Amino acid sequence: MKHTIIVVSGGVGSSGEQLVRTVMAQFPAGELELIVLPHVHYESQVQEAISRAKALNATLVHTMVEPGLRRRLTDLCREAGVYVLDLMGDLIGHLEAVSGVQAVGQPGLYRKLNKDYFERVAAIEYAMAHDDGRHVETWPQADILLLGVSRTGKTPLALLLSVLGWKTANYPFVIEIEPPEALLKLDPGRVIGLTIEPGQLILLRRERQRRIGVAGTGSYTDPEMVFQEIEAAREFCNRNGFSLLDVTDKPLETTADEVIRLITSRFKVRSRVDQSD
Repeated sequence: MKHTIIVVSGGVGSSGEQLVRTVMAQFPAGELELIVLPHVHYESQVQEAISRAKALNATLVHTMVEPGLRRRLTDLCREAGVYVLDLMGDLIGHLEAVSGVQAVGQPGLYRKLNKDYFERVAAIEYAMAHDDGRHVETWPQADILLLGVSRTGKTPLALLLSVLGWKTANYPFVIEIEPPEALLKLDPGRVIGLTIEPGQLILLRRERQRRIGVAGTGSYTDPEMVFQEIEAAREFCNRNGFSLLDVTDKPLETTADEVIRLITSRFKVRSRVDQSD
């Protein structure tokens, strides 16, 4: 039977989870199961976690930093006969002794002090998960949604914007496919269409075909069809109040700057991270 490890944390539990998963990697896949219980701030939550660990005959690992709650968790585990491992306490106690300084004991302090980093990572993860029209149910979380026909640079632009701290989704416009209803429910000010000169788009598509070893024929590079695609996407954006940016001959960074200027002017916000670096 699988053995369960329960990570208890006063914060989001990412530190304890990462360490435990590193150890779990040393064991055959499927032999261990991990449960993370974040935001534990009260004794009642501690008792619930211990009861769950006892019922599962699990190992309880914690990263609690609030001294009183940390001691209480340890005592209750011992009373219940639950094996408990404190990942923080010994090091905190040692550092307090050698430095003569009392630890703050505030959960989630590392994440607060490194807020920009974690929000940048979250934006990058969001962009990767929402590439090519995926996960429409969480589009409302996006700061920006990019829309355009194939090869207008939606994915690289979305990733660049995410590195700058903007949660960015992208959706490929295809004439034959009805756009999802979720797209039309978004604030139109956050949806930005990308358009491009047909001749340049044909060259980009032919280059893509060459790289993947596909013959450069068919509607994908047919000048008339390409023109129709671009015009249909343009008309769709105009009809729904979405902005249009022409990316013809523009470096990615220039387009990103234009997108950011549009969003910041409309919503009077900056990205969640400092872009000065």
